[in-house]
Amino acid sequence: MSDHSQTVRSMYDAFHRGDVASIVAKMSPDVVWDGWPDNRAQQAGVPWMQCHKGREGVAAFFKALGDLKFRSFQVRNILAGANQVAAEIAVEFELTPTGTVVRDDEIHLWTFDSSGEVVRFRHYLDTAKHIEAAKQTK
Repeated sequence: MSDHSQTVRSMYDAFHRGDVASIVAKMSPDVVWDGWPDNRAQQAGVPWMQCHKGREGVAAFFKALGDLKFRSFQVRNILAGANQVAAEIAVEFELTPTGTVVRDDEIHLWTFDSSGEVVRFRHYLDTAKHIEAAKQTK
């Protein structure tokens, strides 16, 4: 197992503990979180799918999760390459304002620089589910 995969595992452990600061500490100062040239969930205004930049932006992403109550967050598998780690995730969360439940299978792609910091993160998920859930909060 590569050092990067251990770093990713430690960030998921920190997420389970609610330790956002430990996650942010692993980010490069110029990290791009969910930067996409064309993403329907971003265009639809899904709060937890917006592009964020820098460590402050990553912290803002976790703040945007505030209306989500996670019922389940399972890391099913982690695959590592030279500078990237992909994690297969099964997630179920409830939007606290409405009670809407979303179940999704996701891939998280982490990209690291030569110093071991995360320079890019992307969610690969069913954007239609997230768009529909976000519409119900408006």
